[in-house]
Amino acid sequence: MRKINPYLEKYKSLVKFLGEVFGKDTEIALHDLTNVDNSIVEISNSKVSGREVGAPATNLALKILKAGEYNHKDYIVNYKGISSNGTTLKSSTYFIKDDKKEIVGMLCINMNLQKFKEFRNFLDDFIGVEAKDTNNENIERFDHSVEELTIDSIDEIIISSGIPPERMSQEEKIEIIKKLNDKGMFLLKGVVSEIAIKLKTSEATIYRYLSKIKKEV
Repeated sequence: MRKINPYLEKYKSLVKFLGEVFGKDTEIALHDLTNVDNSIVEISNSKVSGREVGAPATNLALKILKAGEYNHKDYIVNYKGISSNGTTLKSSTYFIKDDKKEIVGMLCINMNLQKFKEFRNFLDDFIGVEAKDTNNENIERFDHSVEELTIDSIDEIIISSGIPPERMSQEEKIEIIKKLNDKGMFLLKGVVSEIAIKLKTSEATIYRYLSKIKKEV
């Protein structure tokens, strides 16, 4: 068994601890960078990547060492990894430095996302019908009161028009009233006053617009 940097000894138990915490789908690997040819000195849940103690440093680890990226970072997180069998991994690496701030090792966490992907696909299939229905007209809202229902319905139509009420022409306001009428809003009691306030006009004007719309039908 190869000797490892004494500074890394204390991390060996941490590898085992984290391996049990995260479970079998998350690999924890400790690298001793004094020998990159067989840098892994401790590993938990090795089936994730298929590696064992004595495996070499990764291409990314070598690139980091070459570029000196560790000089201005303590870690890198959530980057994509690929195992030898093609499995996609979510990976993160913590740079272990000695008292002189020189890098001596890496603590790497590699998560197998396959089960999460399968679950996401299941959810996509499960909610697929709802996801495909992007027509807001068919979305049921569960408002708590008539006032809330009225305000939400008016605001929805005003926002979709893209024109603030104070800048609307008479024709544009009539179009708003027509849409509210089509939604059945005038079947509710007391909505005219709320609509008048929102459209910045009088109740009498709302009734006149409504009468005009009904005559055109």
